Amino acid sequence: MTAISSGQSREQSTPAAPTRTRFGVMLPLCVIVALAIVCIVIAALTSAQRANDVAVEHEKDMFKNAIAYRGEWSLRKLKTVIAPEEGEDQAAPADLERLIKRVRSAYKTLFDHDFVLIADNAGNLVHSLVNVDAPKPELLPAAFAEIAPVLAYLRGRDGPAPERIVWLTARQQSADGAIPGEAAFLQTLDSGMSVIVSIAIESGNGSKLGVGDSPAVLALQFLDDALFVEIGYRLQLANLRAVSDEPVTSGDYVLDLRGAHGQTVARFSWTPQRPAAAVLQSVIPFLAIAIVGFALLAAYLLRYMRHTAAAIAAGEDRLRHLALHDPLSGLPNRVYFGEALESTIARVRQGGPPTAVFYLDLDHFKDVNDTLGHSIGDELIRSVTQRLSNTLRGDDLVARLGGDEFAIITTASADHTLLQSIARRIISTLCAPYMVGGNTIVIGASIGIVVIDQHSDARGADLMRYADMALYRAKNEGRNRACIYDNVMDADLTRRKQLEKDLREAIDNDRLDVAYQPIVNASGEKIVGVEALARWVHPERGFISPVEFIPLAEHSGLIIELGECVLRRACRDGKAWPGLSVAVNVSPVQFRQADFVEAVERILVETAFDPSRLELEVTESTLIGNVEIAEAAMLRLKALGVRFALDDFGTGYSSLHYLRRFPFDKLKIDRSFVLSIEKTADAAAIVHAIVSLGRGLGMKVTAEGVENAEQHLFLRAAGVHFMQGFRFGKPCSAADISAYLKTPGAFRGLERDAVAAMAS
Repeated sequence: MTAISSGQSREQSTPAAPTRTRFGVMLPLCVIVALAIVCIVIAALTSAQRANDVAVEHEKDMFKNAIAYRGEWSLRKLKTVIAPEEGEDQAAPADLERLIKRVRSAYKTLFDHDFVLIADNAGNLVHSLVNVDAPKPELLPAAFAEIAPVLAYLRGRDGPAPERIVWLTARQQSADGAIPGEAAFLQTLDSGMSVIVSIAIESGNGSKLGVGDSPAVLALQFLDDALFVEIGYRLQLANLRAVSDEPVTSGDYVLDLRGAHGQTVARFSWTPQRPAAAVLQSVIPFLAIAIVGFALLAAYLLRYMRHTAAAIAAGEDRLRHLALHDPLSGLPNRVYFGEALESTIARVRQGGPPTAVFYLDLDHFKDVNDTLGHSIGDELIRSVTQRLSNTLRGDDLVARLGGDEFAIITTASADHTLLQSIARRIISTLCAPYMVGGNTIVIGASIGIVVIDQHSDARGADLMRYADMALYRAKNEGRNRACIYDNVMDADLTRRKQLEKDLREAIDNDRLDVAYQPIVNASGEKIVGVEALARWVHPERGFISPVEFIPLAEHSGLIIELGECVLRRACRDGKAWPGLSVAVNVSPVQFRQADFVEAVERILVETAFDPSRLELEVTESTLIGNVEIAEAAMLRLKALGVRFALDDFGTGYSSLHYLRRFPFDKLKIDRSFVLSIEKTADAAAIVHAIVSLGRGLGMKVTAEGVENAEQHLFLRAAGVHFMQGFRFGKPCSAADISAYLKTPGAFRGLERDAVAAMAS
């Protein structure tokens, strides 16, 4: 734009046209001046061109000498490396193993060579050393295959002289016809242009074994851009580079290095110096004007570039912040955290204070997204971020790794007791209810902890894997807790992964069993229902407790298939027990599935089971943060005749709001209160309160875990409607339940069996 504007200004300032007289006077003068200027310019240019040609010839000779010197220099260095060490027998025959050992021990001397190769007397590659910075080390075998004919030629074997070779050292036979055992040459390989030196090893009598009966050592250095930059800087050859058949920049000189047969082996190009400045001194005034104009332009461009650079720097800062921070929470992201973790590891190893990494995962966050939407989930993440930032110290690093995963780096302490205290404080803070978008949401948090001290030799990725193992254990031990990594967790994680695989196979192949525990009336004389309980007998490990495999199923997502499997089996077996209700536990994960109601309806249709005899047991945690969707699902199933029981009542929030809003038919008193009624007065008072509450709301009350007559009598007097426990029968097979129902008086025997089982 600047050049165009200046041209327009000059055009506008030019007169419209000179008069004919002025034109006649000025034209000859202009022609003479023009001719003179042309002559001067031609003379100056001719002299400049001659000077330039001389300079190019000089540069060409310097470059050839530099390449030859590179070969001679490599040859001298290689000879130094393979020379026998002080004290070694100089007359000893060539030993291939000793040669390899000598080259390996002195390899640092050849650090600037890409490949060092050792070939035996048959021309086979027996050993190679590769520089860590060598380009394309995988091409070494192919490179040796291309060098092998040259090596055979150097050994004096029959065959034509190799092509595409430029000798960098003289190869002359001695008077006795012996071939020299050392050479340096330039060869164009498929992997690149290389300077190669070869030295045959002397025999014990000191003669060169260059006729095919000696090992040889070769050193190869690729002529890369860095080397050309070095040579160009030393020889003042601007833009020195290797070229092939592509066109070069106008004004650059191209040098062809040819082999013995006249073929082009390598092409090089550079921008030659043009020492014509002295010839062109006559145009210095014009150059001065141009320089002034350029200075003005440069000043303008400099000012413009300064403002542009400032804007670019600010943009780069913004982009870097966006690249290293989570846009939702504003916390550092996984990339930033990884860099900070590596820096922390290095600082600790250099004597810094021990550091701990907390790997935190929110429990049930996916359910919030699935039930309330991602917008509510995003707001919840922001609330969690704020609580974490307020809970930790100012120098602790909090990062969001993605989804519901967070990580913390803290230098608080390496003491396990203190770390557990910090983790409990974090969990307590995060587990308090959130009010987001008019919804009360309660989530949990599990934490895996790994300690970094001066003895830690693990990388950042390994430490995060250890923290993930600790997090996995925390989740499997009941969530809302923290575990610190130890070496045992590796084996434990492997065992759990195998157990998870076996559980999946057991579910897919219908190898799980279902046991049924009787539910009796208040007098304990009549079975009114059964509760279906999943049981797993592993083919190798035997009986596995539900306390172990149910949390595993919830953590892995298998609880949905497991729940449907138990529900289907219970409905199929329950058809044989008319008049009995069949209670089935429903996991929170299972209940919160969008197609849960459809799954229950499908199973009822498949098994032709009466919905009025099905009782689904849910806990309060199933309802928290899922109020509207849970209520809609329960009402749909209630319309079919399915009944609902609130399980483990008294151990959660025991909210009257849930009891009034949701259509529960039954309350189940948790076994912990039943077991404590003989020991603590408050447990008995709680039982009375739950019974009164249930009756007031029109719900039946069932007591779990009844084991002896004293508990039975107390609960009956308190007004409990139904009971279950070892006093009335332990979980048994469907066939046993059918037998008890068909045999008069068999239930009394069942009670005696339960008492005997307790006594044993």
